[in-house]
Amino acid sequence: MLNLARKFFGSANDRTLKRLESQVERINALEPDFEALDDAALKAKTAEFRERLDNGAKLDDLMPEAFAAVREAAKRSLGQRHFDVQLMGGIVLHRGDIAEMKTGEGKTLVSTLAAYLNALPGKGVHIVTVNDYLAARDSEWMGQVYSRLGLTTGVIVHGMMDEERRQAYACDITYGTNNEFGFDYLRDNMKYSLREMVQFGGRPKEKATHAYAIVDEVDSILIDEARTPLIISGRTDDRTDFYKTIDTIIPLLDEDDYVIDEKARSVTFTEDGNEHVEEVLRENGLLESGDLYDIENISVVHHVNQALKAHKIFQKDKDYIVREDKVVLIDEFTGRMTPGRRLSDGLHQAIEAKEGVEVQPENQTLASITFQNYFRLYDKLAGMTGTAATEAEEFEGIYGLQVVEIPTNVPVARLDEDDELYRTAAEKNAAILDCIEEAHAKDQPILVGTVSIEKSESLSALLKKRKIKHQVLNARYHEQEAGIIAQAGVPGAVTIATNMAGRGTDIQLGGNVDFRIADWIEAQKSKDKEPTEAEIAAEREKIAADVAEKKRKAIEAGGLFVIGTERHESRRIDNQLRGRSGRQGDPGRSRFFISVEDDLLRIFAPERLDGIMRGLGMKEGEAIQHPWMSKAVETSQKKVEQRNFDIRKNILKFDDVMNDQRKAIFEQRIEFMTADDVTDVVRDMRHQVAEDLVARHIPPKAFADQWDVEGLHEAVEKYFGLELPIKDWAAEEGIADEEITERLIKAADEAYAEKAADTGPELMRRVEKQMLLQTIDLKWREHLQHLDALRSVIGLRGYAQRDPLNEFKTEAFSLFEHLLDDLRFETTRILSNVRIEAAAPPQRPQPPEDIQARHADPLTGRNEMADGPDSPRETAPASPIASRRAAPEVNPGDPSTWGRVPRNAPCPCGSGKKYKHCHGVVGAR
Repeated sequence: MLNLARKFFGSANDRTLKRLESQVERINALEPDFEALDDAALKAKTAEFRERLDNGAKLDDLMPEAFAAVREAAKRSLGQRHFDVQLMGGIVLHRGDIAEMKTGEGKTLVSTLAAYLNALPGKGVHIVTVNDYLAARDSEWMGQVYSRLGLTTGVIVHGMMDEERRQAYACDITYGTNNEFGFDYLRDNMKYSLREMVQFGGRPKEKATHAYAIVDEVDSILIDEARTPLIISGRTDDRTDFYKTIDTIIPLLDEDDYVIDEKARSVTFTEDGNEHVEEVLRENGLLESGDLYDIENISVVHHVNQALKAHKIFQKDKDYIVREDKVVLIDEFTGRMTPGRRLSDGLHQAIEAKEGVEVQPENQTLASITFQNYFRLYDKLAGMTGTAATEAEEFEGIYGLQVVEIPTNVPVARLDEDDELYRTAAEKNAAILDCIEEAHAKDQPILVGTVSIEKSESLSALLKKRKIKHQVLNARYHEQEAGIIAQAGVPGAVTIATNMAGRGTDIQLGGNVDFRIADWIEAQKSKDKEPTEAEIAAEREKIAADVAEKKRKAIEAGGLFVIGTERHESRRIDNQLRGRSGRQGDPGRSRFFISVEDDLLRIFAPERLDGIMRGLGMKEGEAIQHPWMSKAVETSQKKVEQRNFDIRKNILKFDDVMNDQRKAIFEQRIEFMTADDVTDVVRDMRHQVAEDLVARHIPPKAFADQWDVEGLHEAVEKYFGLELPIKDWAAEEGIADEEITERLIKAADEAYAEKAADTGPELMRRVEKQMLLQTIDLKWREHLQHLDALRSVIGLRGYAQRDPLNEFKTEAFSLFEHLLDDLRFETTRILSNVRIEAAAPPQRPQPPEDIQARHADPLTGRNEMADGPDSPRETAPASPIASRRAAPEVNPGDPSTWGRVPRNAPCPCGSGKKYKHCHGVVGAR
């Protein structure tokens, strides 16, 4: 019935597209009017739109004209005109939804439409990319469009100083990576004054908000990368020897001592295993007293379990590789290295001990946030990607985002063949090699997708035996990634890619002209030859002709042939791989080869599957190829996807508890930083501490002989620094706790007022604010540690038939109340006892040593938060943005202060020309 209804009335997506078509017609009708405007009149439209907004117009009212203006600006600056389907994508982004557009459909250009419209209110638009290279490239490229319309463009890349970041965020449109935006938010909430904050430091207070963000490759950022939080951490005590000693225990265990669950990726000790472990630990002096699970041995048990997991669950060259004496994790979705990402709870240290490399100290969390909760800070969020429909439920459930599938500008000509299912991996590999050999013989470009480094390299070894020339692209060779993937469409090219390597770079049949010309220029420079503009133009023409001829041959051979060596747990990853072929109407084909021994079928498919295939009498090397089989595999993938979604949803429920507390603390910090005077806050804290101390030692309605007068005396001395005659007060006849509280508050206020008078009001205000902020940060860090510890054990409450989530909420709330009490007591103690020298201003609180920002981009495999050879700052081009103000040390009249200026950047001299047409002209001085 559902299919019948869709046939007659169309799907919900079809109905949405029909509504979009009418809006596109309105935009198209305006095109002649905007073509008639000169450049100045076109730029003046921005001021006109903003004035109309100030007068009460809505963004939706301005949308047709604003989109027509952007289309005209793109034609004049880039020579590109938005297609109708791109206008549809722009409308979807403006509505705050996800536009699913196939590879090669121009999503980068689509974003300019919604970004311009939503930048008009002046609150700033953030465009989020998956790596620094794309942020720098897109900001320079699309910045030309915004500049034509009078808007400023900024970019945030790793390694920038705070002042540069502040200037970039003050622009109308800011490009950057998810990591940079998230870490800037966390770092801003560790600052001690508003002017030090970067995200809103350059914007008026009423416009300092997370207003609107467009997330490119939204499935990667909001789903894949959202599995791990952003963490700013500092070092803790070094326990290297302990990890190494524990590691020696695991090889002494027998196979009967533990049970491995591959599906859940867990390993547990059996009853006999527990006894054996106790025995081994005692022999090695690691269990001095009691049983294994006594409270004093809980740390030892934890680390033994982590060491067991490191040995039995985590496999070298699949889950991690050892590189330069370091254990580097491999992302399970992309197969790429993620330097900088470390497993928590001592598991990473256990793997380091297993591999015999240097064991790095554990870290203490100073601040953290998940991508889910960071991006939910935005008033409006939108995204674009080539593959989102399979995760539509998650986007809707967590982010409130609807997925709209935008049709391609030219119909897809790719042929998607049914899967071929084999009994064994050896039979499957033989079939893959035969298929590659057959396609390679007719010069068809081939992209082979694998799920791990190990499998990509084993396939490479098999191809070498057959003498088939090929390129391998995986975590070990990410430095050459963009260049390799860009040339994967050359006739006869065979490229083995680990899952979605090279995402963000199109595979163009015949090759990529821009990459080839860049390689040629570098080759000339290596010979100490600086090519002229004329030489570059001539070489470009020559390369373009060669690429056109190769494209013709590739099309004749059938276009790009995508071969999947096995199915991934997620259909979305398979669709991404398939989507590399058939770009912009090009021909292509795709086929997946699977076997019963593949992880997906071995772990999740019915155990009788192999028996069924044997019962069918299948001979060696024979395959089943039928739509029903492909459907069965897809059903298994759906089950895994749902399971993974449930896991992520459950993790988010726990993080939401912490997020509410995080927002409360961060808002309190900003309130204190904004205030010129926090004396009232400090006084209220002091009075509350006095009341709490009296209530603690003199309970209401208690008899006088039940009062803890001695304890109250010591507490008053500790927290207020006062020697008061509390014993004499308590001995007075008829005195009550209320009167003692009043006397204590009066004495504390008088002593504090005297200290403030001696110090001076201005200095005292500064001291109060700094101490208050410093104490908040200290207590918040301790609170994060407590929540981490609580989170690790709260699951055990389930054995008592109690909901762990509800238990966590209750316990976390109690801990938060304890945090607020501690904050009051500690602030009062410090300010009451501190001695202030008027001649020396209070020292600014310093952050803990060895602070690290930890989160790696699984799509680049580089740690964007770490300096060194893996840092994108060393591989991505600097971003020359027309609207960014020059750093103070740059003198427009002195070229020696300019540094390296990219050729397409505005010339620093201020002429308004590109550098290559001004001071960058060969021979210019």
